[in-house]
Amino acid sequence: MRNVWLLLAAGTLLLTWGGPIPAWAGQSFVAHMSLHMLVVALAAPLLAMGIAGSQLDPVSKVPVLFQPIPASLVEMIVVWIWHAPTMHHWAQGSSSGFAVEQTTFLLSGLWLWLSALGGTKSSGADKHSGIVASGDDRDRALAGLNQRRGAGVLALLLTSMHMTLLGALLLFSPRVLFAHHAEVHAHAADRQPDHSSATESILFDQQLGGAIMLVFGGAVYLLGGLWLTWRIVPSSPDSHPQSIEHVQSMDSTLSIHRGN
Repeated sequence: MRNVWLLLAAGTLLLTWGGPIPAWAGQSFVAHMSLHMLVVALAAPLLAMGIAGSQLDPVSKVPVLFQPIPASLVEMIVVWIWHAPTMHHWAQGSSSGFAVEQTTFLLSGLWLWLSALGGTKSSGADKHSGIVASGDDRDRALAGLNQRRGAGVLALLLTSMHMTLLGALLLFSPRVLFAHHAEVHAHAADRQPDHSSATESILFDQQLGGAIMLVFGGAVYLLGGLWLTWRIVPSSPDSHPQSIEHVQSMDSTLSIHRGN
């Protein structure tokens, strides 16, 4: 299944960066935001799902570098910096700025999703050596995994909140915030007898882009957090075989005492 996630991620990035959206993003804020969401809220989690738990999972090797809360804060800084008017203008006005923007979007998004989803490689047995871990080792591994998942829940919910906040600010802004898109549409405004209608069109484009971030970005991270929460809470008693064995052992002991 991991190969499927990786193929879907590669296909998403190929269509996102190799299709017409990057060219449209220079003229439309909606196209820019669609590009952004496809990278951080679709391609990045698909990549993380394909890598998590595999031999390529870096979280199992260097977990200290993949802490969910710090990763969430870094991604928040990256997103908000690139939506500052000056940085946004640079990214949309030059190929180098666009490349840096998209690279940091993907890397920060992948870092967050891997920090939340990674480190899930089974520690109950060493497949190569055939050595099975003790019950205490399994308990410690499960506790550590649940602790990481709990931090991942908080990180994804925090990201959902700041995505929603930034989207709301763009959606309800009463004025055009990005001069780049205003300049692109300047000639259109000159051709129209009512300049206010052109300004309203640019503002609507900006507000619609904010709505895309608010709805799509906020929802994806929220769903990711809810899914991780479900993974922490066992869905059935079968998910804790040790507990079942313990109960059976207690029942056997009680039966022996009753027989005596």
